[in-house]
Amino acid sequence: MPVTFEGKLVVAISSRALFDFEDENRIFEQAGERAYIELQFSRLDVPAKAGVAFPLVQKLLAFNTPGAQRVEVVILSKNDPVSGLRVFRSAERSGLRLERGVFTRGRSPYRYLDALKANLFLSANEHDVMGALDARFPAARVVPESAQAAGRHAGEVRIAFDGDAVLFSDEAERVFQREGLDAFTRHETVHALRPLPPGPFKPLLEALHRLQAAAGTDVPVRIRTALVTARSAPAHERAVRTLMDWNIAVDEAMFLGGLDKGEFLRAFEPDFYFDDQRGHVESAQKHVATGHVPFGVANRERKTS
Repeated sequence: MPVTFEGKLVVAISSRALFDFEDENRIFEQAGERAYIELQFSRLDVPAKAGVAFPLVQKLLAFNTPGAQRVEVVILSKNDPVSGLRVFRSAERSGLRLERGVFTRGRSPYRYLDALKANLFLSANEHDVMGALDARFPAARVVPESAQAAGRHAGEVRIAFDGDAVLFSDEAERVFQREGLDAFTRHETVHALRPLPPGPFKPLLEALHRLQAAAGTDVPVRIRTALVTARSAPAHERAVRTLMDWNIAVDEAMFLGGLDKGEFLRAFEPDFYFDDQRGHVESAQKHVATGHVPFGVANRERKTS
């Protein structure tokens, strides 16, 4: 019977997102590919340190049991196959059960996301992430310098999402960018009963809910989600009603009205936070593992430059 990922949560992740290969990456940038490969091979028996997304992956894999494999994590990397040996060996020594990997030696790997049926792509390479988003896959550029709070809630996978241009489309953000806050508030109040179009991370939130429902009480870990948005009343209503229309619930919702998100994320202590705004990412990364979602009007200039 052929192997299938049907019904599973599939996370595709780059080597640098899973492990701390920043020293090795500097060798690549300074001395080139051959020196990088030689270094990785010489360190084959040196376990790599955990990267920004390691705790998230570790917790998600806890949803797997001998009788049910609900989560699949696949290495999807621009590394060469030789360097891939160290990735797999480091995963094994860290207790991560990873069986599959795709190594493309410098070529953008996101074209394999469809074959993997991926629900999430995490990479340290912004170009690859933007390609994945263009192909309609939830994707984020991990920030290697991020702090981590994952170890504090061993029984929960905590994931926090920004709203506009992450869970929702950037429709409302375009109004804000074009006409300002007052126009944004009026627009969202008038359209409070009309659900927002989905953003790039709606499929991931749906997949997390399916995973929790499938696992039931069979595993000692639960998923806890939060919406952390700069929206405030009365613009909060459209966000809440959109989630209701999607029949998706979040456990916590923070309507901060321009307050610094970092302090609230420090209190929530997520395993990972996703935001499209670079300013919010810079604030969040001081406290929690953070991924930048280069999607929507706030990132348009960078994409076209």
